[in-house]
Amino acid sequence: MNPTRIAHLDMDAFYASVELLRYPELRGRPVVIGGRQAGAPLIRRNGICRFAQLRDYAGRGVVTTCTYEARALGVSSGMGLMKAARLAPDAILLPADFEAYRHYSARFKAAVSEIAPKIENRGIDEIYIDLTDVPGDSRALGHRIQQAVLDATGLSCSIGITPNKLLSKICSDLHKPNGLTLLDMAGVPARIWPLPVERINGIGPKATAKLAGLGIATIADLAQADPGMLQRHFGPSYASWLHRAAHGEGDAAVITHSEPKSISRETTFERDLHPRHDRGTLSDIFTRLCWLVAEDLRHKGYCARTIGIKLRFDDFRTVTRDLSLPAASAEPAVIRRAAGACLKRVRLDRRLRLLGVRASGLCAAGNASQADLPLQGELAIGPADR
Repeated sequence: MNPTRIAHLDMDAFYASVELLRYPELRGRPVVIGGRQAGAPLIRRNGICRFAQLRDYAGRGVVTTCTYEARALGVSSGMGLMKAARLAPDAILLPADFEAYRHYSARFKAAVSEIAPKIENRGIDEIYIDLTDVPGDSRALGHRIQQAVLDATGLSCSIGITPNKLLSKICSDLHKPNGLTLLDMAGVPARIWPLPVERINGIGPKATAKLAGLGIATIADLAQADPGMLQRHFGPSYASWLHRAAHGEGDAAVITHSEPKSISRETTFERDLHPRHDRGTLSDIFTRLCWLVAEDLRHKGYCARTIGIKLRFDDFRTVTRDLSLPAASAEPAVIRRAAGACLKRVRLDRRLRLLGVRASGLCAAGNASQADLPLQGELAIGPADR
């Protein structure tokens, strides 16, 4: 039996890289993708584009993604554009073009499937690949896949190849951009243990903070932590998973097809946001989450009968609300309106740490009629229910 080989492929700064294909003159410069239509380039009569600079932005939009040059200046995804402008005032600002991103996503996945057909789709810019029965050594296969993606899209990707998905996810991020990292279980102490615990997919900000309070900062600290102490603070199930994950033990099964029960998007804020004072920023994030859920539904061929929201406040209290639709839908306007109605049923009297939107009660798109509901122009978010 061949040893298990699982690859995680992550496209490098995907949205920004797609934009650089369209505007190659921006290569090597800090570029930020975000906002609504602000930042759309103007084409002069001679065909030369005039680009907006981040310093000229005024509004409450957020950074969707950015080039590595912008990241080097401190800009990151989810950051407010006004804050990003203070860090990188000369950066170029472009609006997001999700239609183009979906096009290139389909192309890179098709290219990989020609080499290794067992693929688990994890989003618009990442996949897991089962290489166990694919002929060739791991390094040669990794380079072959990277070249196929480059030939099909003009874009680079980073790949981690290990015995399981947990390690491969970590490794694909170690040497970006255009990185290829190979690791076996014997290499876990040297390569994985020095990393901070939040590099493990499944350890979020709350767990990271709680672990830090226990003196656990690195994966090595977690691997050497007393299991009984972890159980007292995290419960038996999560504590057991933490212990196994720190030792590099993870699931190796690549799920090529599954019927999801729900599709959701959520974001944890860089800083806690106030429902009144940060209303504009929250509105942009909320609308974007609804749009992304709609895109995920359409990409996977589903419509939803129920739309829900998830809020986490600064005291870590989590609230959810759901609303059934009059007809199953995958329309962004319908999802946005329903999520907004859910939000009106929550007393918003504290700052928010997290905001999420969920679609459930899924059915195949061809079996659903579309509800024709108008999109509300503004997020109904205020100090409290009236």
